[in-house]
Amino acid sequence: MNLNYELSEQDRLAVRQAIGDTIRYCVPADLSLSGRRILGYFVIGNEKWAYVERGEVKESALISEAYDYKVVPLIGNAILEATDELGKRIIVRVSMEHVARFAYIAQILNYIATNSEIRIYNEEEEQVCSNCGGRLLHGSRICPKCTNKAAVLKRLLGVSTSHWRMLALGLFILFVTSAVALSGPYFQKLLVNSSLQPPEGQSPSISMFFLAIGGILFALVAGELLNVVKGRVMATVSSTIAADLRKLVYEKIQNLSLGFLTSQRAGDLMNRVTQDTNRIRRLIQEVFTTAIYQVIMLIAVTVLLLTTDWRLALIVLLPAPFVAYLQFMTWRVIVRRLFRKQWMIFDRANSYLHDVLSGIRVVKTFGKEQREIKRFRQYNTEYAAAAFQSEKIYSILTPISTYLLQIGTYFVLLVGCNMILKGDLNLGELVQFTGYASMIFGPLAWLMNMPRWIANAVIAIDRIFSVIDEEPEIFDKETSVSHSIHGHIAFKDVTFGYKSYEPVLKHINFEIQPGEMIGLVGHSGSGKSTLINLVSRFYDVNEGEILIDGIDIRTIRQEEMRAQIGVVLQETMLFRGSIMENIRYSKPEATMEEVIQAAKIANAHEFIINLPDGYDTRLEENGNNLSGGERQRITIARAVLHNPRILILDEATASLDIETETVIQEALQRITKNRTTIAIAHRLSTLKNADRLFVLNKGEIAEVGTHQELMQKRGIYYGLIMAQRNMTKTKVKTG
Repeated sequence: MNLNYELSEQDRLAVRQAIGDTIRYCVPADLSLSGRRILGYFVIGNEKWAYVERGEVKESALISEAYDYKVVPLIGNAILEATDELGKRIIVRVSMEHVARFAYIAQILNYIATNSEIRIYNEEEEQVCSNCGGRLLHGSRICPKCTNKAAVLKRLLGVSTSHWRMLALGLFILFVTSAVALSGPYFQKLLVNSSLQPPEGQSPSISMFFLAIGGILFALVAGELLNVVKGRVMATVSSTIAADLRKLVYEKIQNLSLGFLTSQRAGDLMNRVTQDTNRIRRLIQEVFTTAIYQVIMLIAVTVLLLTTDWRLALIVLLPAPFVAYLQFMTWRVIVRRLFRKQWMIFDRANSYLHDVLSGIRVVKTFGKEQREIKRFRQYNTEYAAAAFQSEKIYSILTPISTYLLQIGTYFVLLVGCNMILKGDLNLGELVQFTGYASMIFGPLAWLMNMPRWIANAVIAIDRIFSVIDEEPEIFDKETSVSHSIHGHIAFKDVTFGYKSYEPVLKHINFEIQPGEMIGLVGHSGSGKSTLINLVSRFYDVNEGEILIDGIDIRTIRQEEMRAQIGVVLQETMLFRGSIMENIRYSKPEATMEEVIQAAKIANAHEFIINLPDGYDTRLEENGNNLSGGERQRITIARAVLHNPRILILDEATASLDIETETVIQEALQRITKNRTTIAIAHRLSTLKNADRLFVLNKGEIAEVGTHQELMQKRGIYYGLIMAQRNMTKTKVKTG
């Protein structure tokens, strides 16, 4: 993210007089304190800040005179606020476009105010094009204005080269089909000149008549047969290329870091894999095939017209430049604006559908069906309106273009009949010429609609390759090593934030011995889940290091490390398939005996064998035909079968009743033996047996000790325990 904007010479001179020669950071402040749009900049020097507007410094101050600099979001804008001896004060106001930028600035000001080292990693990416400054398409690095259509299609061609034999066969069939189609008007000329009206001095020829009839029939039958073969060949090659792209996109999504995937809408990613690849399939099967055919016909017919009679050919081709100009204007108006707007609305609607259908139980529970119907109608109306706008333009331009193209035919007949009367042309030649002239209108009319088809495909290709080109934030190096985990974990001065200007964990230091069970306790948002995400290396730390058995986890191969870490989450994610397949998910090669043993340890075996189909029972979506406790026990069995050296329990019993939780806690006690375990629990009483408890508060470790030690200390942990006990008593009384 850009934190060093260029100032004009006038602004630069004014700022240097106010804060000195050194400008460390400079960002736009585009709103006045009253909310008007202005062109101002907020500048940070070594010791002072300044706000400059049109060559005049409106305000400046020592950074150390205030503290607690922070960005306060408002409705449609935000303010940079600080606290000094007089209280809180507003420094500048900015639009939402620059909120993230000022979040960095606020953190920088706090570091300078406390004479601390500035620890800003500036990993936030700009959502604007580096070339033109325009907005990028959501969830991608695609700039609508700067997209190079030729380069995009070239990339698709690069993916298609592995199927060059089928493509070459299809191209050969296109040339043969074109040749057969072009023979039709020639045989029509023979038919007219041989029998209907032979040229002066020639007598009718029966043999030539039958030859012409046979040629016309051959052109019709052979053309249709070739079209069938061409369709089958191109359907095969287009489906194969689309399948290759789907595989590439899906494999890339699987290999991308969790940070990128959580920043994307699930419906949008699904569109990349399904809808976008399907558009490319249609492009190859229909558009490319027809486009090449029409281009071949256009060139061939143009040559034939010019060689037959260049004067009549010019009459036919005269409207073409005007039509081309109309199509160019159509491309600019529709492609750049309306089509992209349609796609954005479609993506939002698809993501909305995914969310609602995934949470349909919540919708039903609160009786919000009509509300969701109304919201979908709004999306549907927006999409229909955008589609109507583009179709309206085409409905106006297409008849105009078609009329301009066909008007040439009337002039050809007018001039051609006059030439026959003068003896410069015979009837057969005129029939042949008008046949070729009608053939040129097909390619030109088709090419009129090509922009809309190409537009859809180019956007789809761009969106697909934007995922394929995405680089994972977490990746293995060439020097990454394999390591058999023993279970020792150490955090050394770890600081981390999903956005580096908002640290979630600050200066975390601790060690966990092999086989030790650690409980993580703290208020919501204190950093518990973030800590276990770092242990699994879903994210890399901003500062410090995490060691497993004395080895920095950034030097261990991800796949091998995670293969030795087991996770049981609060959200029980089960896949469609049998119970056996779901337990085996962590170890596909496991034997039946191993699966049963894992299920017994997880207290799942008894309820499984009482089901009609036992371990072969088919699960509905996310196991909805089982109870919450049964689903959780299957996920625990899956983790047991994995046989991890490090076990992570993230609120594994939070959503269960007391009786079910007791059964699952018994299972968890068995699987945590001799394994390094990190547990987060909603009910703090379930962590009494932990070897140590780490109490997190605002991203820092506030307390460490056993349950008894922390209760005697009467600190944060004691307060949490007492709050839960009081809540339980209240529930019992009201119940």
